[in-house]
Amino acid sequence: MTLSEIRALIKEDIQAVDQLILDRLSSDVVLINQIGHYIINSGGKRLRPLLVLLSARACGYQGSNHQLMAAVIEFIHTSTLLHDDVVDESDTRRGNKTANEVWGNAASVLVGDFLYSRSFEMMVEPGELKIMQVMSEATNVIAEGEVLQLLNCHDADTTKERYMEVIHRKTAKLFEAATQMGPILAKKPELEEPFVAYGRHLGAAFQLIDDALDYTANEEELGKNIGDDLAEGKPTLPLIYVLENGNEGEKNIIRRAIESEGINLLDEVTAIIKASGAIAYTQEIAQKEANLAKSALSSLKDSDLKTALCSLADLAVNRSH
Repeated sequence: MTLSEIRALIKEDIQAVDQLILDRLSSDVVLINQIGHYIINSGGKRLRPLLVLLSARACGYQGSNHQLMAAVIEFIHTSTLLHDDVVDESDTRRGNKTANEVWGNAASVLVGDFLYSRSFEMMVEPGELKIMQVMSEATNVIAEGEVLQLLNCHDADTTKERYMEVIHRKTAKLFEAATQMGPILAKKPELEEPFVAYGRHLGAAFQLIDDALDYTANEEELGKNIGDDLAEGKPTLPLIYVLENGNEGEKNIIRRAIESEGINLLDEVTAIIKASGAIAYTQEIAQKEANLAKSALSSLKDSDLKTALCSLADLAVNRSH
């Protein structure tokens, strides 16, 4: 299935979520409206809310609270983007100037806080304690992942295990929470574990490919500056692979790039990564994660919705942006 075909399965749900997002973004404070609409409407994939909608329908849920939770997940994700761009000093996202570049760091952080608090205000509405437990834990784990990533920056001794821990906390945890909403809302606790595993592995595959694309993608298609991770001193898997498998000269260049010289060595680093097999290795690990995501749903009854969820795992790996 293509992404368009997947979206077509739940077209009405998606339209309802889009309207909810607009409605719940509303604030008496004009700047909140401006920044919130700017980043929400800046062309994101909206993959995480899509996962809420698909998982709920795949579990047989017939109500409308999945639409509310999809909006909640998108607000939490958007708030993390606002905060990330300040921490990373980014100036481009999705092909546009970042909010902090337009309005400054203080406004971006505070509007990110607003989106966090609005999301918690909304997630109370279904009256499900389990939802509150899952979402509050997820936001806490994501924050820990951000701090772990900060600790890894400019550390050329970061291991694959430390790197994977960061992406499981920082990225995969929100995917987990999104897919867990389905069985919770459908009152099918026996499906929670499979859907959590699906979300965890899908999120890992998605982030692994993101990290590979930082060295291989077309900048215009990617929607951000090529080499951003390197500029920030982030030791992602392609770099870690070279540090573990390259020759001494290659290792020295990668180490210097991570520790201090960053974007100044982008051309040399990119050439080394492409020649070393690091991209193929990262893609291979991502494919394993995608396969684990699909196998997690093996006990789920066959349907177009199950096919859509499995197709998303394939799309997460086979993409150019």
